[in-house]
Amino acid sequence: MIYLDYSATTPVDKDVIRTFSRVCEEYFANPNSLHKEGVKANALINAATKQIADILKVKPSEIIYTSGASESNNLAIKGICDKYKNRGKHIITTEFEHSSIYGPIGYLQNNGYDVDFVKTKEDGKVDLDDLKRLIRDDTILVSITAVNSEIGIIEPIEEIGKLLKNYPKLFFHVDLTQSIGKQKIDLTNVDLASFSAHKFFGVKGIGVLVKKENINVEPIIHGGKSTTIYRSGTPATPLIASISKALRLVSNDMDKHYDYVQKINTMLRDELSKYEKVKINSPIDGLPYILNISVLGVKPEVLLHALEEDEVYISTQTACSNKTDESKAVYALTHDSGRSKSSVRISLSYKTTEDEIKEFLKIFDKCYNRLTTLR
Repeated sequence: MIYLDYSATTPVDKDVIRTFSRVCEEYFANPNSLHKEGVKANALINAATKQIADILKVKPSEIIYTSGASESNNLAIKGICDKYKNRGKHIITTEFEHSSIYGPIGYLQNNGYDVDFVKTKEDGKVDLDDLKRLIRDDTILVSITAVNSEIGIIEPIEEIGKLLKNYPKLFFHVDLTQSIGKQKIDLTNVDLASFSAHKFFGVKGIGVLVKKENINVEPIIHGGKSTTIYRSGTPATPLIASISKALRLVSNDMDKHYDYVQKINTMLRDELSKYEKVKINSPIDGLPYILNISVLGVKPEVLLHALEEDEVYISTQTACSNKTDESKAVYALTHDSGRSKSSVRISLSYKTTEDEIKEFLKIFDKCYNRLTTLR
């Protein structure tokens, strides 16, 4: 098997599984119980939270545990807009966001909020001048992903954060889902940030919303004590310990991993660019973990299933997207309908081997020749 769909989800690291299993067995008590076993479980959660906070360079009190990035995004967007609705009802975002951003924003738009999409440059990066132009007295939220999940565009989050600090009435939310554990981002000027464990070899069902301590959000899940007042429910001690473990493991040698993935990404680019009907959609300075291509005239699902016959696994659009005939992200970047209707995503990991890339290229060549001559 050659798995090249790491941006959709990753296999769980064996050390993370061991941590999860051990905590299930040894720390099963409710961490909010006052007896000795509850106190022990609570102490473990506090230690895990401190470790996450130290890695991200935030405070432990700023960590909110959720079921994943989709819930974190919903809590950030709905929670801010509900809590501070007296400040205004204007939201700014981009055309390169995940569906779990568009979902809550669309919900708010149906309930009286005004939404603007900031212009982006040819490489997909936010136009800071246009962002500044769009900001109004009633702007309450700017939500911009750190890395587009489909194409790999890296947004200038730190520059955007510095700009938005000049507007103290609005809040800046960043979806870190595709960048966490892959690139370092300074969260100093970010108010809220979301991510999910299963994108970096963690267990599904646990995510984080970083919320700076001087900010409040209205919960979307009410009732029952948890690790914070912002998200009710019995704390999932094994999941919390496991996300801390996964984040620590993936944060080790991050620069080394990035350089290696850049190397195999370049291998793919160089070889795939030789095909007449292949177009590379991902920008050259995008996150190397994601390589989006189009095989003109070949439907994405046809190519996907052709590769699948040889146990090669890639994806069309993103795993959580609302399936349509074309990729909105690819079209927004390329303005080419043919490319947007034929795009697929190859997503890599530092665990992807060079031999896997070489074998993939052989299988791709066979599929390409068969599918393009059928037309």
